[in-house]
Amino acid sequence: MPELITRSERLHPEVRALLEMMDAQGAPALESQDPIVARQDRVEGMKMLGGEPRPLGRVEDFSIPGPDGDVPVRLYAMEHGGVRPALIYFHGGGWVFGNLDTHDSVCRDLAAESGAVVISVDYRLSPEVKFPAAVNDSYAATLWIAANAERLGIDARRISVGGDSAGGNLATVIAMRCRDAGGPALARQLLIYPATDLSSFDTASYRELAEGYFLTRAAMQWFTGHYLASGDQSRLPEASPLHAPNLSGLPPAFVITAEFDPLRDEGEAYAARLQQAGVPVTVKRYPGMVHGFVSMRGVVSGGRQAIQEAAKFVGQYEQAESA
Repeated sequence: MPELITRSERLHPEVRALLEMMDAQGAPALESQDPIVARQDRVEGMKMLGGEPRPLGRVEDFSIPGPDGDVPVRLYAMEHGGVRPALIYFHGGGWVFGNLDTHDSVCRDLAAESGAVVISVDYRLSPEVKFPAAVNDSYAATLWIAANAERLGIDARRISVGGDSAGGNLATVIAMRCRDAGGPALARQLLIYPATDLSSFDTASYRELAEGYFLTRAAMQWFTGHYLASGDQSRLPEASPLHAPNLSGLPPAFVITAEFDPLRDEGEAYAARLQQAGVPVTVKRYPGMVHGFVSMRGVVSGGRQAIQEAAKFVGQYEQAESA
C-alpha cells in the first residue's frame, strides 16, 4: 500500500485528483533513478498531461546552428504570412527531461492565444552535457532567430523569451546575456515558475512543500546535481540568476508562480529583485496549483488559464505596469 499523504485543503481538486492518481501508481522516487531511464519513463507522461494539441496553420521543424552542432527547434504560428511578434520558448524538465514534444501543446496554445510566432528550442540535456551547454544552445538559438527574423515572419523589434521551470531559468539568463552583449534587444520575458537559485533548498516554500506536491526538494537536488558540473557553480549568475549583481535594463517580465511549489519563493524573490532594479514586472501566484501545472493543461484548468494570461502578455507590447 502506498503511504498515505496528507495535503493542504487549499489544493485545487483537479490537482489533488492527479496527485492521488500518481500516488496510487507507486512510481519510484525520481532521485532513486538513473536519469536516462527516468527521462524515457517520464516523456510519455508529460505528453499525456499536455492534452490534445491545438491545430495550427503553420508548424515547422528545423535545425539551427549551435555552439556544438545543430539545435532542433519547432516553429508555431496561426498561419503563414505576415510579420508577427515572437516568443522564443525554453521547455522545462529540470535540464534533464523535456523536448519539443513534451511542450508541444503549451507552445501551440501560446501561439494561438497570442498571435505570435512561438519557437521552441530543444537545447541539449544533462547529464550528457553539463552547465552551461543548455545556456549556450539557448543563446545561440536566440541570436540566430533575431538575425533571421525577416525570413521567419518575425518583427525583430518584438522578440520575447520565455520558459517554464528550468526553461524559465534559461530565459532569465538569456535576457541577461542579450543585455550585456548589447543585443538583440528583447521585448519581454515570460518566466513560469522559474528556478532562480540552485545554491539553496531552504526557503520557506522548500521547507513547507518538500514532499507530496509533485516536485520535491529531493528531486530538485537531483536535477541540480545532474545539471551542474560541480557544486561551486551553484551561485554563478548564469546558473542562479537570483545571485546576479545587476538586474537593471532587462525587459519587462511576467512571473508566474504556484501556491504549492517548492520554487515559489525563489521565483517571487527574483520578481522582487527585478522590481527593485526598475524592471516592469507583473507577478501572479496561482492558488491551489503545483509546480508544472501549466504543462498539465490537458487535465488542470489552471494551466489553461495561465497560458491564456501568458499569451496576452506576450502579444501586447505597451509599457508593462509593475504589479
